[in-house]
This record gives sequence, C-alpha cells and structure tokens, in this order.
Amino acid sequence: MSKIFQSETPNESTGFLLWKVNNYWQREIKKSLSYFDLTHTQFVVLANTYFLSTEKENVTQMDIANQIGIDKMLTSNVLKALIKKELIQRKEHKTDTRAKVINITKSGKVTLKKAVKKVEDFDKLFFSNLENGISFNSELTKLLKKKTVTNNE
Repeated sequence: MSKIFQSETPNESTGFLLWKVNNYWQREIKKSLSYFDLTHTQFVVLANTYFLSTEKENVTQMDIANQIGIDKMLTSNVLKALIKKELIQRKEHKTDTRAKVINITKSGKVTLKKAVKKVEDFDKLFFSNLENGISFNSELTKLLKKKTVTNNE
C-alpha cells in the first residue's frame, strides 16, 4: 500500500488541526450566542456594523460585506434577520438611491454590548493556553493577507 498522506497521523496535519480547533471554537461561540438569539454570522455582522458606524456616518450593506469578507447576498439575508429582531434598521441613503444606510437600534446596541462581553470572555478563556496570543493573531493575519493561495490541480 502506498503512502497517501505526508503526515504520519491526522494530528500532525496543520489543516486538520485548524479544522478541529475551528469546529470546537465555533461550537462554543454558538452556545455563548444562543442566549442572545444570535447566530455567529449575525453577531459578526452586528459587531462590524457597530464598528463601521464609529468610523463613518453612512454605513452601507456593501461596507459591511467588504469589512467582513462575505458576499452581498449573505449580508443581505443576515441584515433581514437582524431587522426582524429589531437590532438594526435600514434607511434610504441621502445621496445614493441604490444604497441603504444600516444603523444599529438601541436594542441592538444593548444586545451587542452583552454579546461582546460573553464572546470576549469566552475567547480569553479559549485562547489562554496559547503562549503568545499576539503572535498567534499576527500569524492568522498573515494567512488572511495572502490571498494568492490557490489549488488548481
């Protein structure tokens, strides 16, 4: 039988370990956010909408999609869910008739503040076993910046 994998065991594979850690982290984040009736994607959209609103006056759906790195349709669907939950509102843009301005409601800010606390507390605990969290974040950022990785085989 020929050897298929470069690694002797699955736990020697960086990609597999990343997959396992991500699944575990996602599962625990989901539990943390269930108290607020938010999916992780809804939380990320809500949090980034808030962040963007501190930097610019008119935050649009496209701004949010670009900030997070998800497509417009997914952003639109998540925004609709957040509107239903009365956590955000969508208004006409003053100068661009094609765009909608996205704002967080009072209720959205209250929910976000509590959810952020829960998520940040969990993250602090989850990543506390790392020897150097700052270096880890820097390494992850490098991976995100290297968008030339392809697998065309």
